[in-house]
Amino acid sequence: MKLYQDYIFDLYGTLVDIRTDEEQRVLWNKMSLFFGYYGAVYAPEELRRMYRKLVTDKEKAQKAEKERCMQIVQKEQIHYAHEAYPEIPIEEVFEELYEKKGIRAGKELVLHTAQMFRVFSTHHVRLYAGAKELLSEIRRNGRGVYLLSNAQRVFTEYELRYLGIYDSFDGILISSDHGIRKPDVEFFRLLFEKYRLDPEKSLMIGNDLDNDIAGAKRAGMDTFYIHSAISPALKREVDADYTMMRMNLSSLTKQLFS
Repeated sequence: MKLYQDYIFDLYGTLVDIRTDEEQRVLWNKMSLFFGYYGAVYAPEELRRMYRKLVTDKEKAQKAEKERCMQIVQKEQIHYAHEAYPEIPIEEVFEELYEKKGIRAGKELVLHTAQMFRVFSTHHVRLYAGAKELLSEIRRNGRGVYLLSNAQRVFTEYELRYLGIYDSFDGILISSDHGIRKPDVEFFRLLFEKYRLDPEKSLMIGNDLDNDIAGAKRAGMDTFYIHSAISPALKREVDADYTMMRMNLSSLTKQLFS
């Protein structure tokens, strides 16, 4: 296959196998107890409902604001790349959950609350076999390695460090830092601009046809689709430059540099 200058990866479902469940009763029982320790007393079901409502309300508000901006610039005939795929920083939700019970939580408590939530909701998080070797081989061949992830900084940075691959990338962009997410073309362009990448010399590798593949194609990149166990169900034909219908990163390493 064609040799690229830079390789851009999705994270979850592409390099990392993760299983989370935010609906399990034990999660909300434990989070209710944790909030209660700091004076924010919620019944478990009350906490679950309020969390969902805040997430939904904040996402709707952010999307509405982006669409309002789009309408303004369209009237003024200014090019605007956003497609209204917002990403909220999840720590804002946890901070407001404390505020609703009259508690002013500091940044450290909010961070620990968010991470406690992640730990309690995660069944497992682990690298796919061959992931570290794949990233190392790309660098050994003098190519760039970048991460473009729809994720929350308060979760993902720590998981990258836990898994031992944080330093395997030449650059990392996480959607919660920028308020937008894939497949918004602007998110891809932020990566290109920050690290001076040429999209025509870059390959996007991901497991989601909409977020990774369609978004990257609109941004002018070639694409490699990997179907993993946590890929969204395929509802249409795979339209990517390269395809792997069964997760095998060792095989991918050989394909990239054969």
